[in-house]
Amino acid sequence: GPSNSDGAGKVSLLKKVPALKDGDFTLAECTAILLYLSRKYNTPDHWYPSDIQKRAQVDEYLSWHHANIRANAPKTMWIKVLIPLFTGQPLPSEKLQEVMEGLSTSLKQFEERFLQDKAFIIGSEISLADLVAIVELMQPVGVGCDIFEDRPRLREWRRRVEDAVGKELFFQAHEMILNIKELSNIQIDPQLKEQLAPVLMKMLK
Repeated sequence: GPSNSDGAGKVSLLKKVPALKDGDFTLAECTAILLYLSRKYNTPDHWYPSDIQKRAQVDEYLSWHHANIRANAPKTMWIKVLIPLFTGQPLPSEKLQEVMEGLSTSLKQFEERFLQDKAFIIGSEISLADLVAIVELMQPVGVGCDIFEDRPRLREWRRRVEDAVGKELFFQAHEMILNIKELSNIQIDPQLKEQLAPVLMKMLK
């Protein structure tokens, strides 16, 4: 998301995070960063396959993801924790219900179109598509919306992703998300509240 810090502006012309600085080279946008790192460090082929059709499947999911899973899942965190933290006011329960309905539609498409009866999104091995998906889907879990509970196919996919990544690393990577409710207890600088509250509200529209 947007950042008002001078540091972010030096790394990303868009002044957004995440951003990457690799020597003199800078890059913004999480998907572009993931693809760059996978190519630079010659990661195992299953992450971003050399097979042109499997790679296209990863690309297809990444393209779909932004307007669907990513458009809904993070909003649960904003509604239940971040916006109340920065505005001092809880949002109406109807707003969360609206987001959860949109997310439910996206999850149904995710299961039927992308996951189907496969172990992972593009087949028998984990890929960047699975990583991008799971990071967003753990955000509702962190604020008490367990989207996996009543979806056995999705729950088993999550378990396979955990196993493929390694449970310790998986929970280490998601530690901040899973403990996001603890932010409710911190004191926020009034000036920062004034700056970020309208930005967060705008992101929900």
